[in-house]
Amino acid sequence: MDWKEGQGLNIPVGGGGAHEGMGVGTGVMGVGTGSMGVGTEVMGGVGTGIMGVGGAGHEGISMGVMGVGTGVMGVGTGVMGVGVGTGVMGGVGTEGMGIGVGVPIGLEALYTKCRSVYHDQPNPLQVTALVKYWLGGPDPLDYISMYANPGNPKLDIPPHWHYVSFGCSDLHGDGRVHEQTGPGSPSGFGFELTMRLKREDGEKSPPTWPAAIMQALAKYVFQSESLLCVGDHVSWHCPLDNSESRVQHMLMGEDPQLGFVTTPNGPVQFVQIVGVTTEELRAAQHWNGVGVLDIMKRMPCAGGLWMVTDMRRGESIYELEPSVAEEVENGIENEGSNLSGVSSRIAWAEAELGSMVPGSPQSGVVEREGECEPCPRISHVESQQIRSTLQKGLLQGATKTRPTHHDTQTGVEGVVEGNVATSDSAELFVTRRLESLHLTINLESGALLPLALRGRLKHGRHFTFKSVIDVSAVTLVPPAVAGAFVDASCPYASRGPWLQIFIPDDFLPAMVDDLADLADPDEVSLPATFRWPNRKLTITIVAEEA
Repeated sequence: MDWKEGQGLNIPVGGGGAHEGMGVGTGVMGVGTGSMGVGTEVMGGVGTGIMGVGGAGHEGISMGVMGVGTGVMGVGTGVMGVGVGTGVMGGVGTEGMGIGVGVPIGLEALYTKCRSVYHDQPNPLQVTALVKYWLGGPDPLDYISMYANPGNPKLDIPPHWHYVSFGCSDLHGDGRVHEQTGPGSPSGFGFELTMRLKREDGEKSPPTWPAAIMQALAKYVFQSESLLCVGDHVSWHCPLDNSESRVQHMLMGEDPQLGFVTTPNGPVQFVQIVGVTTEELRAAQHWNGVGVLDIMKRMPCAGGLWMVTDMRRGESIYELEPSVAEEVENGIENEGSNLSGVSSRIAWAEAELGSMVPGSPQSGVVEREGECEPCPRISHVESQQIRSTLQKGLLQGATKTRPTHHDTQTGVEGVVEGNVATSDSAELFVTRRLESLHLTINLESGALLPLALRGRLKHGRHFTFKSVIDVSAVTLVPPAVAGAFVDASCPYASRGPWLQIFIPDDFLPAMVDDLADLADPDEVSLPATFRWPNRKLTITIVAEEA
């Protein structure tokens, strides 16, 4: 996916046996210009009949018959058949496979679940990708239904629009999008996205910007093969609806009405997007997303029990209930953080202290006295093995269907004893000891170093920075973590493009104190270099890449 400077998508993915968050740092995608508020560099194809909006007909396939805005979306009534967008820029798409052969079994199971909640809305408005992903279209989600939910006055739940995606799970079961799996395996990625948006007074039809956000998140999932799980966070760095709202980021919760469903293609969880403020995002990063969502659920003005996003909300949970600050602080101190890593712009090299020239990191390269010292080049096979290992071990269990949230003291055996350490591939990854280390990292990710030290390593848990550019990764390891290839006698070592840094207990307090200023990244002058000569360690924080 294209990474755009200045705006970030934090897609947490888990690590270890229990679910832990993983955030993607710096400038992934954002909301830009246009009537739908979607930047053309973000969606990768906005501008030519991408989606049609209409009522879902019997087959759940819409056909746009009118054009709106700049040809990005077509609005019309739901009928079965060919999708046509006739906006200013036009666009024509065909259904291809499946026309007239009935609703696919996976899709029908999801529709049935939705009808159990919305039995009075058999044909909701629906956004559909005119050219399906499996026919070369840009949008992974085949459909996004938009239901009118009356809310529940007794529970202080306001009327709202309820958006439900169809496409992250396996709709067809024939291998056209997702690999076919055996009994007990999740359907596709094992989840679908939902969102609840507070309905404004007099609003007759649902806004379509949530559908664009859902497509953007689905693109990340398909391209990175990283799952979105309950408790994960997404840092968007822009009002979700491109307004002046304080709601500029997202947490992932479990949809309170749809929950789980078992389909013929496997189980599916409905993961709900919840809009949050910057303060709430930071609380989720430093503590955990589920804890923040639980606080929001008890405050009707912050979303309430059904986690309804209100783009007009002007106060964070800290302002709505001042005692929340102490509650979050106690949670961090007593429980630590369940964020196990972030995607970053990183580079490292072995060098004498002071010989490194701070600068923006390149792909696997750090500037050094006019030279460039690249990280070890790897083959395509090695790249795939490391990617698979990171997903299965530290960063994300690909087979996880129902994430848990109790964070245990996890080791790195899942990585060290995974694909990398099999007899067939171990010789490809020789452990290289580094006598000294200079790590360069971008500001957005580097600002989480205090979190990593205080909320993770202090509690005996590892933390990983994974490159957004290639397959390289840097893992901070405390003594309590088992299975690492670093220890007190060898604190810095790499295995292929995976670097581990051992942080002993007697070094941790000094690092926490020295890096404390990073907790307020707006006040950091860049580049900022931190040196520990007795540890032969240097860390340089650089500006986001222009």
